[in-house]
Amino acid sequence: MRSYGEYCALAKGLDVIGERWTLLIVRELLVRGPCRYTDLRFGLPGIATNLLAERLRELELAGVIRREAAPPPVATALFHLTKRGEELEPVMRAIGSWGAPLLAEARDEDEFRSHWLALPANYSLVDGRPDLAPITIQVHTGDQPMVLEVGGTVRARPGVAEHADGVLTGQHKLILGVLQGRLDLRQAQAEGLQFEGDPEVLSRLRPLSAAVV
Repeated sequence: MRSYGEYCALAKGLDVIGERWTLLIVRELLVRGPCRYTDLRFGLPGIATNLLAERLRELELAGVIRREAAPPPVATALFHLTKRGEELEPVMRAIGSWGAPLLAEARDEDEFRSHWLALPANYSLVDGRPDLAPITIQVHTGDQPMVLEVGGTVRARPGVAEHADGVLTGQHKLILGVLQGRLDLRQAQAEGLQFEGDPEVLSRLRPLSAAVV
């Protein structure tokens, strides 16, 4: 692990988490929980196998992650965040908020994984009517279906809702634009987004910056 060689807390922190791909490994473990090596490879498109192995070794030595042998039927090593690693969540939240405006400049060929929806859902959206009954919004985009659970908080999880109050299907940029209130539903539908259900369901979602405290 390279070091800046500075007696500075920021520099010492960057010695551990400042290398390319390191924080994205932390993202995967924050969003998905314990992961197999193959899970991490899938969630980190573009990373070389040897580089992922190197980053995992570095993070383990730094006490950010730990590995344990999982019993059958998994029967392989699972990587977990340690308590020290979990303390990086506010850092990830801050970087995600800072980087959100840059999504407008994203290329069409940029990779996307459905579970990444958990970041804007968990970090930047709130329930605008927490006094109402909980609702679910089914999302079909990317590699797997996701469910948004809205009930006082907003949480995203992989899976299918048995009786969803609304169903969004289409390109991930359109879905994120609608969920975050940056894109009108009718405009998104004109660009190919499909929605089933009462549009009022989507009005429960509010950007965190617009929430009334």
